[in-house]
Amino acid sequence: MAVNRTAINPVTWSLDMGFNQGELVSGHTQVLYCSGQTAVNNDGSPEHAGDMAGQLRLSVDNLLSVLRDADMSLANLVRLNVYTTDVDLLLQHYGELASRLGAAAVAPATTMLGVTRLAIPGQMVELEGTAVA
Repeated sequence: MAVNRTAINPVTWSLDMGFNQGELVSGHTQVLYCSGQTAVNNDGSPEHAGDMAGQLRLSVDNLLSVLRDADMSLANLVRLNVYTTDVDLLLQHYGELASRLGAAAVAPATTMLGVTRLAIPGQMVELEGTAVA
């Protein structure tokens, strides 16, 4: 069976940087590989400078936007990678993410990694997901 790939881009600023917000792969089942989502607005401009909770909320919103454009939701997440420049600070605000996942009745396989910095200066958290339908 042939594999079909569809670019998922609820916003288009990333196309100038050479990546899609998501890749919908279909065949027997659908798998969506989501690029890392940070606290940026629809133009790609950073939001919530210095505010981990605000950045985490907007990162989840942006991940959800990619999922919705593929007719999925947080309930479809099977893998979530969390990158942060400050693990201790993120853990203080992790309830922002956990409550959203809990409301979707999902507990995806998750990895959290502390990193020196993210691609966009000032960003403190990035969420990368894989979803299936």
